[in-house]
Amino acid sequence: MSEESRCWLVERDYDDKGLVTLTYATADGEHVYRRELAASAATNSKVTAAKSIEKDQLESVADEETRDRYATEVERTSERYEPDEPI
Repeated sequence: MSEESRCWLVERDYDDKGLVTLTYATADGEHVYRRELAASAATNSKVTAAKSIEKDQLESVADEETRDRYATEVERTSERYEPDEPI
């Protein structure tokens, strides 16, 4: 059985092709999970403040500045929202 990590939404990027990339990070900002959706799907689906992500689906964040920014954003998001709350 695989382990899961609680990850919090730290970034939502829109591109010119109508796609949105949701980035969820672990509390320390060292690992992320990215999900790409059509913008219409992102607005119609339930994007929550946090998700439980299988550890084997997480990517490492190499840049220290990015890790720090993600950790700060996780702290902010987790203080404002419940994990299953739409965001």
